[in-house]
Amino acid sequence: MNSPDPVPNPGPNPIGCLLVIGNEVLSGRTKDANINFLATRLGEIGIPLREVRIIPDVRATIIETLNEVRQKYDHVFTTGGIGPTHDDITSECVAAAFGVPWEPQPEAWARMERHYKPGDFNAARQRMATMPRGATLIDNAISIAPGFTIGNVHVLAGVPRIMQAMFESLAPTLAGGPPIASRAVHADGVMEGRIAEGLAAIQARWPQLDIGSYPYYRMGGGGVALVAKGSDADAVEEAARAITVLLRAMGSQPVQGEPPV
Repeated sequence: MNSPDPVPNPGPNPIGCLLVIGNEVLSGRTKDANINFLATRLGEIGIPLREVRIIPDVRATIIETLNEVRQKYDHVFTTGGIGPTHDDITSECVAAAFGVPWEPQPEAWARMERHYKPGDFNAARQRMATMPRGATLIDNAISIAPGFTIGNVHVLAGVPRIMQAMFESLAPTLAGGPPIASRAVHADGVMEGRIAEGLAAIQARWPQLDIGSYPYYRMGGGGVALVAKGSDADAVEEAARAITVLLRAMGSQPVQGEPPV
């Protein structure tokens, strides 16, 4: 079987992918709150998030998807499915994807055994200390049970507060690149159709940047927000100035920053 084609990565930054794992997200029961946090924090440490997939608690799907994306991206993050219940299968699926045993992790086991009262470290909780062989722990300052890293895959909790604590423990160990700079300019009363040609010309001048157009609608009218992002902060500033000139040429009054909600 041929490996998936790599994602183009011409810039100086490693790139990341997030797998959100959980039936509850796909069913609409749970609204995911982790994507925005991770995309923002990863950008700050120079690992732009290039793809997000939401997949169910299905063994074959988790294994297949993980094996695909870990070949394509420098860092893969997963959220969800590492709790104590029967449907928390992420950890054992990661072991299967890497072709290693799923077994008690000595340090995780010792931490959790010390944490719980005698008799409370039951079989369900022991699942949270069972990991792929060779995994290194990601500390959890909120509820003890750690996440883990194996290869380029970082396995985090799904509960936002716990996930964030795990990520802050993990972040100093991640090999990143220059921080991703971002500048937004918005203007009321401007429609995308009027600026499309001019915006395409700006993108052509700075091909290393991501330049996006985002219409907004609110009481009293709408407009468009234009955003330039990239690892070259000077180029981002130059593109933002060009965007401002473009909007003024349309007869609008551009404002720096995102439009108010």
